[in-house]
Amino acid sequence: MSGKVRLGKTEMMADRNGFGALPIQRISEEEACRLLRKAFEGGVNFFDTARYYTDSERKIGMALGNVRDQIYIASKTMALTGEILERDLEMSLTELGTDYIDLYQLHNTPFCPKPGGEDGLYDALLRAKENGKIRHIGITNHRLAVAEEAIESGLYETLQFPFSYLCGDQELRLIRQCEKADMGFIAMKGMAGGLLQNGRAAYAYLAQFPSVLPIWGVQREEELDQFLCCSKNPPSLEEKEIQAVIAKDRKELLGDFCRGCGYCMPCPAGIRINDCARLSLMIRRAPSAPWLSEEMQVEMAKIDDCLECGQCRSRCPYGLDTPTLLKKNLQDYREILAGKPL
Repeated sequence: MSGKVRLGKTEMMADRNGFGALPIQRISEEEACRLLRKAFEGGVNFFDTARYYTDSERKIGMALGNVRDQIYIASKTMALTGEILERDLEMSLTELGTDYIDLYQLHNTPFCPKPGGEDGLYDALLRAKENGKIRHIGITNHRLAVAEEAIESGLYETLQFPFSYLCGDQELRLIRQCEKADMGFIAMKGMAGGLLQNGRAAYAYLAQFPSVLPIWGVQREEELDQFLCCSKNPPSLEEKEIQAVIAKDRKELLGDFCRGCGYCMPCPAGIRINDCARLSLMIRRAPSAPWLSEEMQVEMAKIDDCLECGQCRSRCPYGLDTPTLLKKNLQDYREILAGKPL
């Protein structure tokens, strides 16, 4: 198994551990820079961020500016017009301290932008590429229909989509379609938004797909260490322990569950949907104290004020019945608080 992943027609050769930089917005500059440098020194050369990730871009620029020619930087914009895209791109270049971005991606657009569209998004991307501000054009999404249209269009060089061992035939079909189109596949949420706990199992599963580049969301040094360790001593899907972990997780988690992506937000009733709609799973799979705090009890109680407006349901890229999921989690949470065994 090669330690590099070729990202389709971009010809970028990325280390099999990509660095997902969303979580570093939650830690200090000093901590973030130390993590980013350690990742680079451990062989990581692909760093994925976004304009939406507050100060994540600036932290990458601070930590890795002096090795810019040795890494790939991917960023994204949630712009829905070409004008806003150009503004976001200039801000990203400034924050990153660079004059080009290796891969610039449309960030979970609700449709597949194309040349000549009224939105002007794709035309703005082409201008940026012609001007040398970006080198490759990609798209990220959580919607199968948009992802499939992007692949079929031939307009995008990479697709970033959620993929872990909880995924099914639809996601596997996307990977095959990308391979056929010579389109890079970047796997986000390889740990299913924190629901999966075993990095070795996640790494082993994704490593069986030579064209898939996982980007691991890293916030703590121990998280980075486990993936760097996997690079040096690759785990195998043949290991009985890993097979048991995957089988157990699939049994418990396959089906309707909230991935915590947050695209249902904001909620007009003030409910933290991306936490509250999956709390009963998180509380069983991670240290429970933070989820049982007084602050979290107040947040969960807001579910009683649900307006039944349906906005969260209509925005969910996975088609979940979010209001029902919230109520089920609240009932489960109250039973846990009442002393029902986990």
